[in-house]
Amino acid sequence: MNAHENFVAFSTIVRKEIVRFLRIWSQTLLPPAITQTLYFVIFGKFIGSQIGHIHGISYMAFIVPGLVMMGVINSSFANVVSSFFGSKFQRNVEEWMVSPTPHWVVVGGYVIGGALRGILVGLIVFGISVLFTFPSISHIGIIALFVIFTSIVFSLGGFLNGLFAKRFDDVAIFPTFILTPLIYLGGVFYSIHSLPEFWQHISLFNPILYMVNGFRFGFYGISDVPLAVSISILFLLAVILTIINLYFLSKGTGLKA
Repeated sequence: MNAHENFVAFSTIVRKEIVRFLRIWSQTLLPPAITQTLYFVIFGKFIGSQIGHIHGISYMAFIVPGLVMMGVINSSFANVVSSFFGSKFQRNVEEWMVSPTPHWVVVGGYVIGGALRGILVGLIVFGISVLFTFPSISHIGIIALFVIFTSIVFSLGGFLNGLFAKRFDDVAIFPTFILTPLIYLGGVFYSIHSLPEFWQHISLFNPILYMVNGFRFGFYGISDVPLAVSISILFLLAVILTIINLYFLSKGTGLKA
Protein backbone atom coordinates (compact mmCIF):
# COMPACT_ATOMS: atom_id res chain seq x y z
CA MET A 1 0.00 0.00 0.00
CA ASN A 2 1.23 3.50 -0.81
CA ALA A 3 1.12 6.50 1.53
CA HIS A 4 -2.29 7.68 0.29
CA GLU A 5 -3.86 4.24 0.76
CA ASN A 6 -2.36 3.97 4.23
CA PHE A 7 -3.83 7.36 5.11
CA VAL A 8 -7.26 6.33 3.83
CA ALA A 9 -7.17 3.14 5.89
CA PHE A 10 -5.95 5.01 8.97
CA SER A 11 -8.52 7.80 8.71
CA THR A 12 -11.29 5.24 8.13
CA ILE A 13 -10.50 3.43 11.39
CA VAL A 14 -10.24 6.71 13.29
CA ARG A 15 -13.52 7.96 11.85
CA LYS A 16 -15.23 4.66 12.72
CA GLU A 17 -14.02 4.94 16.31
CA ILE A 18 -15.14 8.56 16.67
CA VAL A 19 -18.58 7.86 15.21
CA ARG A 20 -18.89 4.85 17.48
CA PHE A 21 -18.31 6.62 20.79
CA LEU A 22 -20.25 9.73 19.78
CA ARG A 23 -23.25 7.67 18.67
CA ILE A 24 -23.50 6.08 22.10
CA TRP A 25 -22.49 9.22 24.01
CA SER A 26 -24.86 8.34 26.85
CA GLN A 27 -22.66 5.31 27.54
CA THR A 28 -19.23 6.74 26.69
CA LEU A 29 -19.29 10.42 27.73
CA LEU A 30 -22.12 10.84 30.25
CA PRO A 31 -21.15 8.19 32.88
CA PRO A 32 -17.64 9.61 33.48
CA ALA A 33 -19.14 13.09 33.84
CA ILE A 34 -21.61 11.89 36.46
CA THR A 35 -19.03 9.80 38.31
CA GLN A 36 -16.47 12.58 38.49
CA THR A 37 -19.14 15.04 39.63
CA LEU A 38 -19.86 12.74 42.55
CA TYR A 39 -16.14 12.64 43.36
CA PHE A 40 -16.03 16.43 43.41
CA VAL A 41 -19.06 16.58 45.71
CA ILE A 42 -18.07 13.79 48.10
CA PHE A 43 -14.28 14.13 48.21
CA GLY A 44 -13.92 17.78 47.31
CA LYS A 45 -16.78 19.32 49.25
CA PHE A 46 -17.44 17.01 52.18
CA ILE A 47 -14.07 15.40 52.86
CA GLY A 48 -12.04 18.29 51.47
CA SER A 49 -13.55 20.71 53.97
CA GLN A 50 -12.05 18.57 56.74
CA ILE A 51 -8.64 18.18 55.10
CA GLY A 52 -8.04 21.82 54.24
CA HIS A 53 -4.99 22.40 52.04
CA ILE A 54 -2.26 20.27 50.49
CA HIS A 55 0.96 22.00 49.41
CA GLY A 56 -0.83 25.29 50.00
CA ILE A 57 -3.63 24.39 47.56
CA SER A 58 -7.23 23.79 48.56
CA TYR A 59 -8.11 20.10 48.55
CA MET A 60 -10.83 20.66 45.95
CA ALA A 61 -8.32 22.25 43.56
CA PHE A 62 -5.69 19.62 44.41
CA ILE A 63 -7.81 16.69 43.22
CA VAL A 64 -8.85 18.32 39.91
CA PRO A 65 -5.81 17.08 37.89
CA GLY A 66 -6.16 13.60 39.38
CA LEU A 67 -9.86 13.32 38.56
CA VAL A 68 -9.31 14.62 35.03
CA MET A 69 -6.52 12.09 34.54
CA MET A 70 -8.71 9.33 35.96
CA GLY A 71 -11.35 10.09 33.33
CA VAL A 72 -8.74 10.17 30.56
CA ILE A 73 -7.20 6.84 31.60
CA ASN A 74 -10.44 4.92 32.02
CA SER A 75 -12.07 6.26 28.86
CA SER A 76 -9.13 5.79 26.51
CA PHE A 77 -8.51 2.25 27.77
CA ALA A 78 -12.18 1.23 27.69
CA ASN A 79 -12.76 2.63 24.21
CA VAL A 80 -10.04 0.57 22.54
CA VAL A 81 -10.46 -2.69 24.43
CA SER A 82 -14.22 -2.78 23.90
CA SER A 83 -14.06 -1.72 20.25
CA PHE A 84 -11.23 -4.04 19.24
CA PHE A 85 -12.63 -7.02 21.09
CA GLY A 86 -16.02 -6.28 19.52
CA SER A 87 -14.39 -6.47 16.09
CA LYS A 88 -12.86 -9.80 17.04
CA PHE A 89 -16.15 -11.14 18.39
CA GLN A 90 -18.06 -10.10 15.26
CA ARG A 91 -15.17 -11.38 13.11
CA ASN A 92 -14.80 -8.01 11.42
CA VAL A 93 -11.11 -8.18 12.18
CA GLU A 94 -10.70 -10.86 9.51
CA GLU A 95 -11.40 -8.28 6.81
CA TRP A 96 -8.24 -6.30 7.44
CA MET A 97 -6.25 -9.45 8.29
CA VAL A 98 -6.58 -10.54 4.65
CA SER A 99 -5.99 -6.98 3.37
CA PRO A 100 -2.56 -5.40 2.79
CA THR A 101 -3.21 -2.86 5.58
CA PRO A 102 0.00 -2.48 7.64
CA HIS A 103 -0.21 -3.39 11.31
CA TRP A 104 0.90 0.07 12.40
CA VAL A 105 -2.10 1.58 10.59
CA VAL A 106 -4.50 -0.69 12.48
CA VAL A 107 -2.88 -0.02 15.86
CA GLY A 108 -2.60 3.70 15.15
CA GLY A 109 -6.23 4.01 14.06
CA TYR A 110 -7.63 2.35 17.16
CA VAL A 111 -5.23 4.18 19.47
CA ILE A 112 -5.98 7.63 18.06
CA GLY A 113 -9.70 6.91 18.30
CA GLY A 114 -9.33 5.89 21.95
CA ALA A 115 -7.07 8.85 22.71
CA LEU A 116 -9.61 11.29 21.28
CA ARG A 117 -12.33 9.88 23.51
CA GLY A 118 -10.02 10.09 26.52
CA ILE A 119 -9.11 13.71 25.76
CA LEU A 120 -12.77 14.63 25.22
CA VAL A 121 -13.74 13.10 28.57
CA GLY A 122 -10.84 14.95 30.20
CA LEU A 123 -12.16 18.24 28.83
CA ILE A 124 -15.65 17.43 30.09
CA VAL A 125 -14.36 16.62 33.58
CA PHE A 126 -12.27 19.79 33.64
CA GLY A 127 -15.34 21.77 32.62
CA ILE A 128 -17.25 20.23 35.52
CA SER A 129 -14.42 21.11 37.92
CA VAL A 130 -14.87 24.80 37.13
CA LEU A 131 -18.31 24.56 38.75
CA PHE A 132 -16.62 23.70 42.06
CA THR A 133 -13.27 25.52 41.99
CA PHE A 134 -11.01 27.60 39.78
CA PRO A 135 -7.84 25.57 39.10
CA SER A 136 -4.91 27.66 37.96
CA ILE A 137 -2.85 26.71 34.92
CA SER A 138 0.91 27.20 35.19
CA HIS A 139 2.25 25.26 32.18
CA ILE A 140 -0.27 24.63 29.41
CA GLY A 141 2.33 22.73 27.35
CA ILE A 142 2.94 20.24 30.17
CA ILE A 143 -0.81 19.74 30.58
CA ALA A 144 -1.23 19.05 26.87
CA LEU A 145 1.75 16.68 26.78
CA PHE A 146 0.54 14.58 29.68
CA VAL A 147 -3.10 14.38 28.67
CA ILE A 148 -2.23 13.43 25.08
CA PHE A 149 0.43 10.85 25.83
CA THR A 150 -1.40 9.37 28.80
CA SER A 151 -4.44 8.78 26.60
CA ILE A 152 -2.17 7.20 23.98
CA VAL A 153 -0.46 4.95 26.54
CA PHE A 154 -3.74 3.60 27.89
CA SER A 155 -5.23 3.27 24.43
CA LEU A 156 -2.23 1.06 23.63
CA GLY A 157 -2.91 -0.83 26.86
CA GLY A 158 -6.52 -1.30 25.83
CA PHE A 159 -5.45 -2.64 22.44
CA LEU A 160 -3.15 -5.16 24.11
CA ASN A 161 -5.95 -6.24 26.46
CA GLY A 162 -8.25 -6.62 23.45
CA LEU A 163 -5.70 -8.77 21.66
CA PHE A 164 -5.46 -11.28 24.49
CA ALA A 165 -9.14 -11.23 25.51
CA LYS A 166 -10.94 -14.41 24.51
CA ARG A 167 -14.33 -13.65 26.04
CA PHE A 168 -16.21 -10.63 27.36
CA ASP A 169 -15.15 -11.37 30.94
CA ASP A 170 -11.51 -10.90 29.94
CA VAL A 171 -12.24 -7.32 28.88
CA ALA A 172 -13.14 -6.36 32.47
CA ILE A 173 -10.47 -8.31 34.39
CA PHE A 174 -7.54 -5.94 33.84
CA PRO A 175 -9.45 -2.68 34.46
CA THR A 176 -11.12 -4.09 37.59
CA PHE A 177 -8.23 -5.82 39.31
CA ILE A 178 -5.19 -3.88 38.09
CA LEU A 179 -6.03 -0.55 36.49
CA THR A 180 -8.53 0.73 39.08
CA PRO A 181 -6.29 -0.02 42.12
CA LEU A 182 -3.32 1.63 40.39
CA ILE A 183 -5.41 4.76 39.72
CA TYR A 184 -6.66 5.05 43.30
CA LEU A 185 -3.14 4.47 44.63
CA GLY A 186 -1.60 6.86 42.12
CA GLY A 187 -1.90 10.08 44.10
CA VAL A 188 -5.26 11.16 42.71
CA PHE A 189 -6.67 12.03 46.14
CA TYR A 190 -3.51 12.55 48.18
CA SER A 191 0.15 13.47 48.16
CA ILE A 192 2.45 10.50 48.71
CA HIS A 193 4.35 12.63 51.23
CA SER A 194 1.40 12.07 53.57
CA LEU A 195 2.12 8.32 53.53
CA PRO A 196 4.54 6.41 55.79
CA GLU A 197 8.02 6.19 54.27
CA PHE A 198 7.61 2.51 53.33
CA TRP A 199 4.46 3.18 51.30
CA GLN A 200 6.06 6.20 49.68
CA HIS A 201 8.73 3.91 48.25
CA ILE A 202 6.11 1.36 47.16
CA SER A 203 4.12 4.10 45.42
CA LEU A 204 7.12 4.95 43.24
CA PHE A 205 6.59 1.66 41.35
CA ASN A 206 3.14 2.82 40.23
CA PRO A 207 3.43 4.42 36.75
CA ILE A 208 0.13 6.27 37.16
CA LEU A 209 1.67 8.23 40.04
CA TYR A 210 4.05 9.88 37.58
CA MET A 211 1.28 10.70 35.12
CA VAL A 212 -0.96 12.27 37.75
CA ASN A 213 1.87 14.28 39.29
CA GLY A 214 3.23 15.41 35.94
CA PHE A 215 -0.27 16.56 34.99
CA ARG A 216 -0.67 18.31 38.36
CA PHE A 217 2.64 20.09 37.80
CA GLY A 218 1.13 21.62 34.67
CA PHE A 219 -1.59 23.19 36.83
CA TYR A 220 0.16 24.23 40.01
CA GLY A 221 3.88 23.75 39.45
CA ILE A 222 4.10 21.11 42.20
CA SER A 223 4.85 17.40 42.01
CA ASP A 224 5.73 14.59 44.39
CA VAL A 225 8.21 13.19 41.83
CA PRO A 226 10.67 14.87 39.42
CA LEU A 227 8.98 16.12 36.26
CA ALA A 228 11.77 14.78 34.03
CA VAL A 229 11.25 11.29 35.44
CA SER A 230 7.49 11.52 34.83
CA ILE A 231 8.01 12.54 31.19
CA SER A 232 10.61 9.83 30.65
CA ILE A 233 8.33 7.12 32.02
CA LEU A 234 5.43 8.39 29.90
CA PHE A 235 7.43 8.22 26.66
CA LEU A 236 9.04 4.90 27.61
CA LEU A 237 5.66 3.27 28.23
CA ALA A 238 4.35 4.58 24.90
CA VAL A 239 7.32 3.13 23.01
CA ILE A 240 7.28 -0.23 24.83
CA LEU A 241 3.53 -0.75 24.42
CA THR A 242 3.71 0.20 20.73
CA ILE A 243 6.45 -2.36 20.10
CA ILE A 244 4.62 -5.07 22.07
CA ASN A 245 1.33 -4.46 20.25
CA LEU A 246 2.96 -4.54 16.82
CA TYR A 247 4.85 -7.71 17.72
CA PHE A 248 1.80 -9.63 18.91
CA LEU A 249 -0.32 -8.31 16.06
CA SER A 250 2.26 -9.50 13.55
CA LYS A 251 2.15 -12.94 15.19
CA GLY A 252 -1.63 -12.98 14.98
CA THR A 253 -1.94 -13.40 18.74
CA GLY A 254 -5.60 -13.64 19.76
CA LEU A 255 -6.72 -13.34 16.14
CA LYS A 256 -6.13 -16.79 14.75
CA ALA A 257 -8.44 -19.64 15.66
